[in-house]
Amino acid sequence: MPTSSFRRLTLAALGLAAPLAAVQAQTVQMTVQPGDPKLIVSKHIQGQFAEHLGRCIYDGFWVEPGMNVPKQGRIRMDIVDALKKIHVPNLRWPGGCFADTYHWHDGVGPTAQRPKMLNLWWGNTLEDNSFGTHEFLELCGLLGTEPYLAANVGSGTVQEMSNWMEYLNSNEDTPMVQERKKNGHAEPYQVSWWGIGNESWGCGGNMTAQYYTDVYKRYATFAHDYPGTRLKKIVSGANGDDANWTETCMKNIPLNQMWGLTLHQYTLPTGSWTGSKGKATGFGEQEYFNTMRNGLRMDAIVAKHAAIMDKYDKNKRVALLVDEWGIWTDVEPGTNPGHLYQQNTLRDALLAGTTLNIFNNHCDRVKGANLAQAVNVLQALVLTDKEKMLLTPTYHVFDLYQVHQDAQYLPLQFTSPDYTLGGEKIPALNASASKDKNGAVHISLVNLDPKNALTLETALPGVSFKTVTGRMLTSASVSDYNTFDKPNNIKLADFKGAKKKGDKLAVTLPPKSVVVVELK
Repeated sequence: MPTSSFRRLTLAALGLAAPLAAVQAQTVQMTVQPGDPKLIVSKHIQGQFAEHLGRCIYDGFWVEPGMNVPKQGRIRMDIVDALKKIHVPNLRWPGGCFADTYHWHDGVGPTAQRPKMLNLWWGNTLEDNSFGTHEFLELCGLLGTEPYLAANVGSGTVQEMSNWMEYLNSNEDTPMVQERKKNGHAEPYQVSWWGIGNESWGCGGNMTAQYYTDVYKRYATFAHDYPGTRLKKIVSGANGDDANWTETCMKNIPLNQMWGLTLHQYTLPTGSWTGSKGKATGFGEQEYFNTMRNGLRMDAIVAKHAAIMDKYDKNKRVALLVDEWGIWTDVEPGTNPGHLYQQNTLRDALLAGTTLNIFNNHCDRVKGANLAQAVNVLQALVLTDKEKMLLTPTYHVFDLYQVHQDAQYLPLQFTSPDYTLGGEKIPALNASASKDKNGAVHISLVNLDPKNALTLETALPGVSFKTVTGRMLTSASVSDYNTFDKPNNIKLADFKGAKKKGDKLAVTLPPKSVVVVELK
């Protein structure tokens, strides 16, 4: 892995007895290294997730015919337009836990003839299956994004999955293809991204790692390529830092039977799945600090799994996909606990920027990720209330970071000051950098310290630039958020705190801010 952006600067290391403020007042020396031209920050790191959960699909992407919003059919187009603007590279569907109870054939054909189903995982909601495979792929077409399907391994069959693949990807005169054509799509959809199960260690079947690898190999054997579509078969990977799951998968599954291996890691403010997970809004600095401390664990967890994968896959053929991540808090008061609807603050945006920096800095192994979730669920990009819609602070971070998509990775070297609270400390600064195909260099910087600015002096050997511009996301408090009455309370602004200083870049980074600087 490239040199870490998260090494900490401590008083002990400096041999100083100065107060904290004196350390934080120092200028951080940063170097942007040339890097390897072949090492690319995959655009798929900025993928999104749309599960049949709460109001993500129904009353999110998919609205009632009479709702007075721009629509194509029943697809809500103001959401589509917002996500197109940030170039969402892939969209994962139908789950999540829901995937291992979903039977795709119930969601195709005439809408009136589709059977209803109970969403037993998420609030016992009755769904009418009006949003199914064709509707999802129409949504992906409108977004211009790669569809990422999760096959039902928990309660489904090999034949069911194989039929779904044939239905979508074959162009031969078979019953599956005839049915697809009858349902209005003459040409193959050519869907290549396939997850073989989801959280098979938990809601996907409570399997052991050994048992799952045997099941996976059986399913993968019958996951066939069709002309024009080579499948990217994705293994249901570990929960958090479960090294044994990754070790077993890498040891038992031949490399030619998998394109990717997943990892699920959520950030809980309290760090506990039992009792309160923490507040979405109205939290104090200690809970903010705890959230960031817990979120920064992603770096070590990704490194741990990447090291295991390196043992079995030295050439890094298998992608690590962190296809569920984000902050998980208590739901909003008065909402269905099974619908996971939560507000989204500047704190969550700072976590998003930090996490994307971590993924960028592990781009030699992390080739994809999916924020949970796109609309109205967990750390959503978009929230809706009937006809109203707002973009969350997290949305704006993805807007900032889209400049890294498929750009050349540039390693950074620096030592971060500490953000200290109650005797604990975490790195105040994290960052990542890349160079796009036109030669522009982008540096994304996150200052987690809610009170103190950071001053950076950056050397860029081998980079010549004439202009410096930037954009920034910040607010008066880390607990600020957008409301339907004030949807632009937190929004992007031009950043004026960076300038050329000789052949170096000088930056003053405001407290609690996400900044992306562009050098041309």
